[in-house]
Amino acid sequence: MAYNPEGSGLLPTFSEDDIVTLTVRVLAPDSTVWDAEADEAILPATSGQLGILSGHAPLLTAIGTGVLRVRAAGQWSAIAVMGGFAEVENNDVTVLVKRGVLGTNVDRAEAERTQQSAESTLASSTDKEERLQAQQSLQEATSLLQAASMEVAA
Repeated sequence: MAYNPEGSGLLPTFSEDDIVTLTVRVLAPDSTVWDAEADEAILPATSGQLGILSGHAPLLTAIGTGVLRVRAAGQWSAIAVMGGFAEVENNDVTVLVKRGVLGTNVDRAEAERTQQSAESTLASSTDKEERLQAQQSLQEATSLLQAASMEVAA
């Protein structure tokens, strides 16, 4: 970063060489969901949405079921993630998830069926374990549909 020699010299000026990107990796047990350079990532941490830009302080956080968003080359991509952990260090963002699906790869029909089935179970079942599984299925289906919708809107 070069500083502006005019005036107080406190205003930074940037060149293309000063721009630092992140390396974002989203890894599931059976696949690499995303592995590319990015300008920004927004993680669905269990404590809330967490924005990551280059130069972020080192961090380890739990990831909930939700939509992870990545901005690369000015375009946003959405990834449905089903719980895990993320580590941020030296402009590397590594996200380990139980399951991850790029929004463009979501099977909308299957996610809608799962969502309807889970809603039906929640409406009719009194079994605690069955309701808990249905609630988890509903969260996952909702995340898949949200990721798919973000890809269409982008």
